[in-house]
Amino acid sequence: MKKIYCNHLDDIPQVAKEVAAHCLAEKIWIFKGRMGAGKTTLIKSIAKEFGIEDLVSSPTFSIVNEYINASNDKFYHFDFYRIEDPEEVLDIGIDEYFYGGSYCWIEWAEKIPEYIPDTFMLLEIVVDNDGKREINISKIVNGKQHG
Repeated sequence: MKKIYCNHLDDIPQVAKEVAAHCLAEKIWIFKGRMGAGKTTLIKSIAKEFGIEDLVSSPTFSIVNEYINASNDKFYHFDFYRIEDPEEVLDIGIDEYFYGGSYCWIEWAEKIPEYIPDTFMLLEIVVDNDGKREINISKIVNGKQHG
């Protein structure tokens, strides 16, 4: 498991650079953390690392936002917080997104566990009492943690 520390908002661009470099090989990234932990903020900064110039915001109501960088690469940002029934994601064609070869950044994946691919990067954001963040990154393969 890789640990990255974020002690201040000014650290986020460097944290995003480290996260992107560490997770680059996998297309599915799951961001886990309590409400307000900084999942969307981190994703915004990661998007910049990939050259996305669009306004990146949480897709809480739309479920998914699509971004395209200057190289025409597509990126998908999901927020499943408002999902009540996991089968709702079938209506948006979730498999086409997850298995389409583009990067997928996912918040609140625990709402749809049966639809998450077997292999993904898990980024757990832990906030301490002082508001400092620790991002624990591990690769998950068939439910097992690797590195």
